[in-house]
Amino acid sequence: MSLAIARSSRQVGRLIQRFRQEKGLNQTQLAQLAGQRQEMISKIETGQGGVKLTTLFDVLAALGLEMTLEPRSQSSSADIENIF
Repeated sequence: MSLAIARSSRQVGRLIQRFRQEKGLNQTQLAQLAGQRQEMISKIETGQGGVKLTTLFDVLAALGLEMTLEPRSQSSSADIENIF
């Protein structure tokens, strides 16, 4: 598993979706593993707001992932545009 950088809820959602698919899980299966509802997984994967941190950590744990925080790298405005 490689390092993945996310700078928005949308990017976090896309990464969670990618890791879920790599594990061969659908949203319902991940929701069951995380003790959540499928609708919440959909909400997270689309980057919608209002998700509790505890819920996010439950999903990360169900996927065998952890979050690492570090100072944001210095990027040009062109680099930031490429993220989206």
